[in-house]
Amino acid sequence: MDQPTPRPTEPGPKTQPRPATVCARCGTQSPDGAPPTWTCSVENGTRQYFCVACARANLRAIEGRLDSSWW
Repeated sequence: MDQPTPRPTEPGPKTQPRPATVCARCGTQSPDGAPPTWTCSVENGTRQYFCVACARANLRAIEGRLDSSWW
C-alpha cells in the first residue's frame, strides 16, 4: 500500500508485424505468419507449422497423430 500506483504506458503501434513462420519439415518461409492452409502441430510442448506440400505428403501420419520424427 505504500507503493505509488504505476502509470499506464503509452500505447504502441496498433498492428505489430507478425514474425515469419517456417515449415518445420522443408524450411519454406511465410513472411506474414502461418497462412490458414498450413497445419499446426504441438509436439513435446512446441508448436510446429507445416506448409501445404508437407502436410499433404504426410497426411496419414498427421491424422494418425504420429510425431514428425516418424515421417
